[in-house]
Amino acid sequence: MTVDEKLADLRTALNRYNYCYHVLDSPEITDSAYDELMNELLALEKLHPDKFSEDSPSSRVGGSPLSKFEKIVHKIPMLSLDKCSTEQQLKAWSSRIEGRLISKSKVSYVCEPKIDGVAISLIYKEGVLSQAATRGNGAEGEGILANAKTIRSVPLHLIGTGFPRELEVRGEVYINQNDFKIYNEKLLEQNLEPLLNPRNAAAGSLRQLDASVTLKRPLKMFCYSMGWSSGEWSPSTHYQVLESFRSWGLPVNPWVERVLDLEEMLTYLHRLEIARDQLGYDIDGAVAKVNELGAQEKLGTLTRRPRWAIAYKYAAQEAETVLLDVEFQVGRTGAITPVAKLEPVFVGGVTVSNATLHNMDEVERLGLFKGAEVILRRAGDVIPQILKVVNPRLESQQKIIERPRVCPSCRTPIKLSIDNVVMRCEAPANDCSAKLKEMLKHFSSRLAFNLEGLGEKIIELLIASRLVSEPADFFNLTKSALEGLPGFGEKSAQNLLEEIEKKKKIDLHRFIYALGIREVGEATSKSLAKSFCDLENLRKANLELLNAVDDVGPIVADQIHSYFSDPMNILMLRNLLSSGVIISSLTEDPGKSDLLRGESWVITGTLQGFSRDSAKKILESFGATVVSNVSGKTTCVLVGEAPGSKYKKAQELGVSVITEDELLRRLDV
Repeated sequence: MTVDEKLADLRTALNRYNYCYHVLDSPEITDSAYDELMNELLALEKLHPDKFSEDSPSSRVGGSPLSKFEKIVHKIPMLSLDKCSTEQQLKAWSSRIEGRLISKSKVSYVCEPKIDGVAISLIYKEGVLSQAATRGNGAEGEGILANAKTIRSVPLHLIGTGFPRELEVRGEVYINQNDFKIYNEKLLEQNLEPLLNPRNAAAGSLRQLDASVTLKRPLKMFCYSMGWSSGEWSPSTHYQVLESFRSWGLPVNPWVERVLDLEEMLTYLHRLEIARDQLGYDIDGAVAKVNELGAQEKLGTLTRRPRWAIAYKYAAQEAETVLLDVEFQVGRTGAITPVAKLEPVFVGGVTVSNATLHNMDEVERLGLFKGAEVILRRAGDVIPQILKVVNPRLESQQKIIERPRVCPSCRTPIKLSIDNVVMRCEAPANDCSAKLKEMLKHFSSRLAFNLEGLGEKIIELLIASRLVSEPADFFNLTKSALEGLPGFGEKSAQNLLEEIEKKKKIDLHRFIYALGIREVGEATSKSLAKSFCDLENLRKANLELLNAVDDVGPIVADQIHSYFSDPMNILMLRNLLSSGVIISSLTEDPGKSDLLRGESWVITGTLQGFSRDSAKKILESFGATVVSNVSGKTTCVLVGEAPGSKYKKAQELGVSVITEDELLRRLDV
């Protein structure tokens, strides 16, 4: 094989693997195998520098730092969008559109998420990425080709056929929420200042003069429109443009949808808003565009804003408020966590008055003090987070937040973890009412005993009335005792007792989870149940046996072993079993339990025959693993009514899709 042939093969393979991984989310080889191929390409190009190509995958690693950015004039201006935030405003926009278009043909639209990122322009010549620029002021931006090449989801060379000789693609660069979190954690480990939020991080990354810095940032991109093309390609609709983009290897958001009228548009906006926190990236609304390109041209622009598109804004997910105080809460394992008490503020669609602070290191890193003006963020996570202090002051002027020395509930001296990060109350639960309350809440929670009707207020009442001091006491409650409590009558007392009686029989993995062993969550509880089959085997297991279980490492094994070595815990278990609790394992039919073994399933949409938890339990009982997101590794997607983006992604990736009825027939249940 000649050098040219070897180079061509390596570049083709690496471009293919990069596309599968970063655009299709369906990796075909391991990271180490990819790195080996890349190292082979780099070595070969170093030996033959005259054979280097601008569209080589090696060009993503960046070259020498720039002294300044080149100015780029956009051939067609990158316009801003008009905005609206109510259905009435959206209806008015739609009416104006239809009023301006004197045509009997019905207007259709294309809707997509409005990514909270940074706009970018890419120009491809003969399919090769040749220019990249920021939006700038809309008329003129900055050349950032070296930085754009570091974005793995941006193809250096278009795939397939039929693309025009020259093409401008416009899109939004962003950072996934989880990638952002991981990146910030790495910065903190190096004692570096974390990035403020994903959008600012994306914008700053694109304006690095040294592309090797940009390369380290986990940037992604979605393409949303064509700027211009050389003419031999003449699509008639915006949706056709995006479908062509997909076929050429350009990343297009899976939530892009064509809608026929305003009613369908409003339905889409509602579905997207519900799914907003599960997308994995920040959006601040949705964009609606007239689908027909001819109609777009007729409608034109007004004051540098297109008449044919509009941004529908959702509630803001960042807001500014005041830190009133910091309180310290005790968890079920005794961990003491600082919680910010805030001046109530509306953010992310809800009024927020509390925010998590994780630990005292977080308090000190942010430089928090009572009365501080802070920026609050609520995106992705349900629990809001403080991003930064707006008005830092001299230390002498601050009302400092001090680390507590005793448990705020029982006044027991606090013990610090080895790294001085985690504060913990080590008093027995019976001696710390806050710890007891959290333990009992966990025990009665949905994934544990699922004791419906036992909310936080009822548990507090039962503790204060000295009717419950350990989990077994739930199963020894009497009707007369409950009727004597505020808010309880004969009917409510009877309902609660019947609910508790129904839940006395419980699967082993749920029972293990209910115990609240430190570091043992739902998945680890299931692994322990499968490995040891009954509670007695688990109780007697040594560290070697525990370490052999999936999801259990040395730290978790030590926590489990310590739990079952504590006489107080053994007494609590005996009391539970004496109160009538029956622990059972799932009865597996050997002919069926392996039917779906090794398969990965996803559930989406509203199921009619059973709840999502029940469907998950059925699939797992036949050996399947149920995961949250669709990828190339997904075996099958169980689809109910009104499925969302997961269904669309399954179709795009060619993943099998099955209905409830088809599932039941296949499993013969």
